Amino acid sequence: MTKRIAFIGGGNMASAIMGGMVQQGFQASQIDVIEPFDATRERVQSDLGVVTHSQAGAFLAEAGTVIWAVKPQIFHQVTETVRGHTSGALHISVAAGIRSDSIAAWLGNERVVRTMPNTPALIGRGITALFARPAISAQDREQAQRIMGSTGAYLWLQAEAQLDAVTALSGSGPAYMFYFMEAMTRTGVELGLDAAQAHQLAVATCIGAGELARASQDPPEVLRQRVTSRGGTTYAASTSMDSSGVKDLFAKAMHAAHRRAQEMGDEFGKA
Repeated sequence: MTKRIAFIGGGNMASAIMGGMVQQGFQASQIDVIEPFDATRERVQSDLGVVTHSQAGAFLAEAGTVIWAVKPQIFHQVTETVRGHTSGALHISVAAGIRSDSIAAWLGNERVVRTMPNTPALIGRGITALFARPAISAQDREQAQRIMGSTGAYLWLQAEAQLDAVTALSGSGPAYMFYFMEAMTRTGVELGLDAAQAHQLAVATCIGAGELARASQDPPEVLRQRVTSRGGTTYAASTSMDSSGVKDLFAKAMHAAHRRAQEMGDEFGKA
């Protein structure tokens, strides 16, 4: 008998993962979702055909895998209603900041994989970093990467602390890209374009540059140098950014995100 898969939480990230799973061949009828909000629960059931529940119950005992997609602030509280039914399951967390030590202690289960996906998972273009506790078997790893890989690329980390760096880089990274698009669009309007034109150009430029970087074996620094001619327009822009310390400010922002990820583990991971 095929073991069921249960999602604790049915929000955007959970929906993205479930949608990717169904596209990759998982049976929607084998997926249970616990979601307390009526509108979200109804949307998930309507869009994906999964089995929905308003609260935890004995049905969770049939789950071989449990995916935790709840806010860090309520993670511990929710485990109290789930742990009695899932002692034999593999647990996969997508919650930011909550360390696997805390999750394992709250659930009384060492089979925990902690992950950090990002929002392009919503369109199947995300990337997820995964960390496995020592009790995780090769079969558990395969299951975790099948599930998380359904939303895009994935990679395994050797040290759990690296997940805080991943959070600062790719977890929060889409927001950085949107920030740059926002600035480029606003400035394009200042320079005479209309808002729609500036938006189209900014988005297409960021997507194209990303795809170019993906396709090239050269690092971004080399790619940037190739399109920067001394005395030209790109040189003027890059020199202005260097003189304004943009790289240092960007690094400062990422360090702030990294610190906050560590703080969340301390704040919400307490027993």
